[in-house]
Amino acid sequence: MARASTTTDVFNAVGDAHRRAILDVLLTGEKSVGAIVGQVSMPQPHVSRHLRVLSEVGLVERRTEGRHRFYRLAPDQLRPLHDWVAKYERAINDRLDRIEDYLTELQRQGEDSDT
Repeated sequence: MARASTTTDVFNAVGDAHRRAILDVLLTGEKSVGAIVGQVSMPQPHVSRHLRVLSEVGLVERRTEGRHRFYRLAPDQLRPLHDWVAKYERAINDRLDRIEDYLTELQRQGEDSDT
């Protein structure tokens, strides 16, 4: 794990499949480290290490209650990632719209030649 870039960059942090799995677990709400371990196929030290990276980039927030640590999503920090993906989503949708228009035109031409 490249610590220098991962700890400052949301893109690198979510680039790891294990960290994405942890974020998926946290979608349903705050969880203890033990509960996260129970839902992903990683030992506790690995989960803790990934949680630390996610915390350092601001994607999760931690609170401590006694000896237990609880984590929850901090979705506002996903905004740069969302904005970046949205550009590509618009481009893909534009291409799909053009394909749909082309197919509609072909269908119309086929109907016109049948008459």
